[in-house]
Amino acid sequence: MNGLEELLRAAAALETVLRRCGWQFCFIGGVAVQRWGTPRFTQDIDLTLLTGCGEEEKFVDALLKELNPRRPDAREFALRNRVLLLQTRDGVDVDIALGALPFEERCVARASAWRTGDGTLLTTCSAEDLVVQKTFAGRGVDWSDVERVLTRQHGKLKLPQIRAELKPLLELKNEPESLDKLEGLLATVERRLKTKL
Repeated sequence: MNGLEELLRAAAALETVLRRCGWQFCFIGGVAVQRWGTPRFTQDIDLTLLTGCGEEEKFVDALLKELNPRRPDAREFALRNRVLLLQTRDGVDVDIALGALPFEERCVARASAWRTGDGTLLTTCSAEDLVVQKTFAGRGVDWSDVERVLTRQHGKLKLPQIRAELKPLLELKNEPESLDKLEGLLATVERRLKTKL
């Protein structure tokens, strides 16, 4: 188990490596939830790295020199599934999505720097893109994270952007009902916050 401070330090070290390589990326998942939602325990680091299609090998090979693979076939798995499963020297798990979709390109383009409590700068996805990703993933913990972000960022989110990005992604996944679930959660958060006023 890794404490949040240790995890954010590991993320900062990884950011340094990625910037040194001149790559385009952003942190997503639990690290981004710390910024846009309410802090919660998270055990791993998730990020999107723009590799495009056809050049993945050079990114994967370079990263395998910097971090430890989490499985013996990590390279083949990454090239087949577009997710590189790594671990830092200190034992923090890192999941790197090899981004190539237009949404992933826009997500990285919209990313911005976040100054953590100790002054470290981390590049995270926007709150809107985090909602899109979490709604698309759709697990229990993801919906909890969506609610955290909707609550903390109430009145600040670009909801038309979220809906526009989500609709085609959910259609690809054949889960259009997740958009209805998000709308229901939005309404619930709205009612709850109004009641508190």
